[in-house]
Amino acid sequence: MARVKGGTASINRHKKVLRLSKGYWGRSSKCFRIALERLEKALRYAYRDRRNKKRDFRGLWIQRINAGVRLHGLTYSKFIGGLKAAGITLDRKVLADIAVKDAVAFGKICEQAKAALSKKAA
Repeated sequence: MARVKGGTASINRHKKVLRLSKGYWGRSSKCFRIALERLEKALRYAYRDRRNKKRDFRGLWIQRINAGVRLHGLTYSKFIGGLKAAGITLDRKVLADIAVKDAVAFGKICEQAKAALSKKAA
């Protein structure tokens, strides 16, 4: 039986890996074996960090909202409780954007949350 070397398939596979590892430092972009290891690690990081990015952004939005509500004499947790009591269903992304870009509108939202909290307490 004849020996099968798979020339074009392996060349194409090598070319694909080397094309994707372009820009890596040193031999990581030139030698197939090292490039493959680096590429696999990079793809693992990319997969993991697509999920972590969602966590990071939620934390950032919470920090921005907290900074905004403290100017109006509330804490983040009281503010969120007040929003729920007032029936305001804005998500954290939108609230953070309003807190950064439109302080007047955010102040009105804070006042509504405060009013709902005082009504709930009474």
